Amino acid sequence: MSNAHPHPLEKLLASRIAVLDGAMGTTIRNYGMTEADIRGERSDARFRDAKKDLLNDGDLFTLTQPQMIGDIHRRFLEAGADMIETNTFGATTIAQSEFFLGDPREQGARKDPAFYQKVIEDPFLKNLAWEINEQSARQCRVWADRVGEATGRQRFVAGAIGPLTVSLSNSPDAEDAGFRVVTFNQVKTAYAEQVHALMAGGVDTLLVETIFDSLNAKAALVAIQEVFAEVGKKLPVMISAAVGRGGETMISAQTVEAFWTAVEHVKPLSVGLNCSLGPDLMAPFLRELSEKANVAISCYPNAGLPNPLSPTGFDLQPEDMARYLGAFAREGLINIAGGCCGNTPEHIAAIAKAVEGVPPRKVEARASSALASAA
Repeated sequence: MSNAHPHPLEKLLASRIAVLDGAMGTTIRNYGMTEADIRGERSDARFRDAKKDLLNDGDLFTLTQPQMIGDIHRRFLEAGADMIETNTFGATTIAQSEFFLGDPREQGARKDPAFYQKVIEDPFLKNLAWEINEQSARQCRVWADRVGEATGRQRFVAGAIGPLTVSLSNSPDAEDAGFRVVTFNQVKTAYAEQVHALMAGGVDTLLVETIFDSLNAKAALVAIQEVFAEVGKKLPVMISAAVGRGGETMISAQTVEAFWTAVEHVKPLSVGLNCSLGPDLMAPFLRELSEKANVAISCYPNAGLPNPLSPTGFDLQPEDMARYLGAFAREGLINIAGGCCGNTPEHIAAIAKAVEGVPPRKVEARASSALASAA
C-alpha cells in the first residue's frame, strides 16, 4: 500500500479533531414516539400485528418513521458532526429476532445453535435486516451530502455495527460452562449480511462499536474482511469498545491493552472507547489506549450515568460533556470526539465547539496506510 492517495477520512483526522454524532435512541425519545408510531400503522402494515412490543426496536424507525430519522441526522450534522452513524445498531437477523420470534425458553426449552440457525435463515428477518441497513445508509447519505454541499465541508457516513444479545465468550448456563447459544459462523453470517447491506447503501466507513464481547467483535471483523474480498472493495474500519470500572470489556473481560492487541492486525482507521460509564470513569483507560495504539483514537462516552429524572435519561448536560471532551482534546488523547447514550444534538454542538481549533492527537507513522487501498 501507498500513502500517495490517502482516504478523505485519513486526511480529515490528520488535520483536526473530527466530530461524531450523538445518541439516536436518546434523541428519538424527545420526539414522543408511541407503539403505533413504530409499527407504522398508517404507512407500513407489515408490523401492525406484531405480537411483541416494538417500541424499543429503534432501528425499525428507519422504515416506519424515515422523516423523523432524517430530521435527527440533519440536526446532528448542523450541530457540527463530521460523521453520522446509520440507525442500524441492532440491525442483524440475530438482534431483530428478539422482537419478532417467540422465545423457546417460555416453552421449557432453551435458545441454542439450532434455534439461531433458524434465525439466520428466516426469510422475514433476512429481508428486514437488509432493508433497515440499506435504507438507513441511504438516508444518512442524502443528509450528509446535502449538508456537506450547503456548508462546503465534506461529511461522512459510518455504518453502525453494534453488539448482539448473545455471547460467544460466555455460557448462559451456570452448570454447563462449555455451552454457547450461538456459533461463531452464525454470528459471522449475521454480520456479513449487515455489512453487505450497509455497503450497498453507500456508507463511507464501517464502525464496529460498543464492543463488550471481544469474540463477537472478532466475528464482525472477520465478516468485514470476507465481504471486502467478495465484493472487491475496501472501506475504512473503525473499532470502539465499551469498558467497565476496571477498564475491561464487559463480558470477555479483556483489558484495554489486550483489546488493542486483538484488533491491531485489522489496521483500522481508528480504535477507541464509547458508551461505558461516562467520560470521567473512562478517562484512565482512554489514556492507556492512546498510549498503546498507533492509529487514530475515538472517544464518545455516555453522558454520565443513567438518571430517569433527567430529560435525556442521563446526568451530564451539554456543557459537562464539552468540558470533559475538551480536556481530552487538550491533553492530546483523541482524534475523534462525540457522544453515546444521553447525547443529543445540543451535546454534540457543545462538544464540537470545545474541540474546535485543538490539534488532533499525533499518530505515529506506519509502514503502510490502512486506508490507501480504500481511497
